[in-house]
Amino acid sequence: MLRIFRALPSWLPATLMMIAIFIFSSIPSTTMPHFNWADTLVKKGAHMLGYGLLAFAYFYAFKFAPSKLKFALLLALLYAMTDEFHQSLVPGRHASWLDVAIDSAGAIITLIWAKKTLDFRPQTSDS
Repeated sequence: MLRIFRALPSWLPATLMMIAIFIFSSIPSTTMPHFNWADTLVKKGAHMLGYGLLAFAYFYAFKFAPSKLKFALLLALLYAMTDEFHQSLVPGRHASWLDVAIDSAGAIITLIWAKKTLDFRPQTSDS
């Protein structure tokens, strides 16, 4: 039981990202902001950014273990699918497989960046 409580803080960023995504997905289309000519770019870019951060937060929760990289991606993909279902219940919104693909692209790009950027070599002690 103590092990679970020690792991909880590492899941805080992922939990906060899931809450933020849920809140943004709950906005009815009539109250969504419009960005004129840049509307699609801003909204799809936000999808990529949000799910990139979510995938990174999952990877962080797994202590950046290289063996958990694909699992972090899978969790982000599953959340993207459940989020699209949630959007289908919001007035004026609809589910979109294109959005799931865009969300997945953001997660994939971020995790590729993380894999190339983070140092996965075993740590040696200088004793």
